[in-house]
Amino acid sequence: MTTEKFNDDKAEDAGAAKVSKDNLNDHGEQQPYDTFRKIADDEWAWRRQELPDRSLDEPLEPRLPDVGPERQEFRATRWREVDDQLGRIDCSRLTSEQAEDFDVYRFQIKTLIGRQAYRMFERPANADSAFWMDLTSQSRRRLGSADDAGTYIEWLRQLPGYIDQNIENMRAGVKRGFAPAQVSMIGREATIRSVAESRPENVSFAQPFGTLPEALDGRDQLITAGRDVIIGDVLPAFRRLLDFFTGEYFPSLPVDIAAVNGPDGEEFYASKLYEYATTELTARQIHEIGLEQVASIRAEMAEIAASVGFVDADAMLAFMRTDPKFYATTATELLRFAAWQAKKFDAVAHHYFGRLPRMRFGIEEPPPDLAPFYTFGRGGPHRYILNTYNLAARPLYSIPALTLHEAAPGHAFQIPFALEQTQHPEFRQKVYISAYGEGWALYSERLGVEMGMYETPFELMGMLSYQMWRAVRLVIDPGMHALGWTRERAQDFLRDNTAISDHEIVTEVDRYIAWPGQATAYYLGMLKITEARRRAEQALGADFDVRNFHDQILSLGSVPLPVIDHAVDSFIARGGSSPFADLDTTN
Repeated sequence: MTTEKFNDDKAEDAGAAKVSKDNLNDHGEQQPYDTFRKIADDEWAWRRQELPDRSLDEPLEPRLPDVGPERQEFRATRWREVDDQLGRIDCSRLTSEQAEDFDVYRFQIKTLIGRQAYRMFERPANADSAFWMDLTSQSRRRLGSADDAGTYIEWLRQLPGYIDQNIENMRAGVKRGFAPAQVSMIGREATIRSVAESRPENVSFAQPFGTLPEALDGRDQLITAGRDVIIGDVLPAFRRLLDFFTGEYFPSLPVDIAAVNGPDGEEFYASKLYEYATTELTARQIHEIGLEQVASIRAEMAEIAASVGFVDADAMLAFMRTDPKFYATTATELLRFAAWQAKKFDAVAHHYFGRLPRMRFGIEEPPPDLAPFYTFGRGGPHRYILNTYNLAARPLYSIPALTLHEAAPGHAFQIPFALEQTQHPEFRQKVYISAYGEGWALYSERLGVEMGMYETPFELMGMLSYQMWRAVRLVIDPGMHALGWTRERAQDFLRDNTAISDHEIVTEVDRYIAWPGQATAYYLGMLKITEARRRAEQALGADFDVRNFHDQILSLGSVPLPVIDHAVDSFIARGGSSPFADLDTTN
C-alpha cells in the first residue's frame, strides 16, 4: 500500500498545515509530532535492543537476538500496539517535514508487522543470503583491544543457541510448506560446509584474532580462549546445521516455485511487493509495466546495434557474449578495470552532486565458498564487492554500469549519504528500503550516460542490458510467483532480452524464486525518481540544477516511494534550491 493509506485521516497535501511541534494546544495537550516522536523513539530504542545491528561499522553487540517463536510473537504484539498508537495521531496537523518522518516510520512498522504475520523468521535463508552468512560476515571484523576480543568471544559463545533456534524455526517453516523452492537452494550448503569442515585455525571465525595488535598484553591467551570457543561451541553448531540442512531441510523443500501456491499465498506475495516496492500495484499490473519497459528498451538497443552495423540487437548481444575481447583473463584485470571506472566518476562527481558523502569505499571479492552463487557485484558502506569467480561470465562491458550501481553514486555512495543525514531521526538514516535504494542505484546507471561514463557502443549496450535485466524482473518475478511461469520460461526471457551470461541467468532467476517480490523494487524505484526529475525540470525550467535535485533525493535517507513525490513538491515550491542551502556544506 502507499504511505498515504497509512492513516485514513491524513490530508492529501502533507504540507497544508504548518504547526509548531514545540507548543501545546489550547487544552495543554502535547502536539501530534511530539506524540509521534515519543512513540517512535521508544520503539526504535527497543528495536535496536531486540535486533542488534551487526554492521561492521558498528561496535559488536555481544548479544545475539532471541529468535524463538515466543519472542517473535512478543515483537508482533509490540508492533501492532505501536501501529494502533500511530493510527490515533492527527496527521493533518503535521508539517510536510514531520509528515515525511511519520510516513517513513509507519511504513517500517507496517512492514515489520507483515514479516511477523507471515512468520518470515521461519524462512531465514534463501538462494542469496542466510542467517549463517550474516554470522560469518563478522569474520571481517577487526579487534583492536582486549575488550574487543572479549566481546567477540562472548558473541561466539552464543552462536550455538542462535543456530539451534533458527534450525527449529526452519523445521517449523518447511513442515507447513513455507520455505524457498528446492531448485533455488541447490548447493547452498557450501557456505555452511566451509565452516563445519574447516580446521579450527582456518575457520573464518578465527580471522579477527589475527588483527589483534602484536604488542597487546594477553594476546596469546585471548587467541587461545577464542580457539577453545570455536572448537567447543562454534564448529559443533555448524556441523549440526549442516546435518540438518542436507539430511532434513533440503530434501523437504517444496518443488513448486510460486509464492502464491504456498501458505497464505496471494496475501503473502502481495505483502512482499508492498515491502520491497512500496506499492499497491498488483502482480498483473507490475508484469504489464515490465512488458512495456522491455519493449521500450529493446527499441533503444536496436538503435545502438544499427549504429555499429549489426542487423539487430540480438546479433549484437550474441557477439558481445562470445567475443573474447570483452572478457578479462585474470581477476586482477577485472578488479583494476572496476577501480578505473570508480575514479572516472570521481572526476565528474562535482558537476552532478552538490554534496558528497565523507565515507570512502574499497573493492573486494566475495568469500570463495559464496562466489559461485553470488551476484556479479554488491555495494554498501566502505565496500564494493566484485565477483571474479568464472571470469567468462563477467563481461567488461558491464563493469561501468555495475560500478555506478554498486559503488558510486549508487549503494556505496547513497547509503553513507543517508547515514550522514543527522537532521533526520535514526530510523531514516539506518533502515534500508529497497525501492528507494535500488531505484536510486538503477537511476545512477542511466545517469552515467550524462556523465560520459560509457565510452563505447558496447559499454552503452551493456548499460541497456542492465536496464533490461531490471525491467525483465518486473515481468518474471510476478510471472513465476503469481502468473504460472516456469523457471525455464523465466530463464529464456532473461536470456532473450539481455547480454548477461548463462551463469548469471541461472543464479539470478533462482534468487528471484527464493526471494519473492524483491526483484520488482529496482525498476519501479527508478521510474519514480526519473518521473520526479522530469516533473522538476518542467516546473523549474532554467532554474533546475541537477546537483540540487540529486541532493534533494539523497537527503531523504531511505524512504517509501510516495515520500519522493512530496519531497519534490517542496523542492519545486522553494524554487529548486538545495536542501542544504541553509546548512554548513563543508565536506
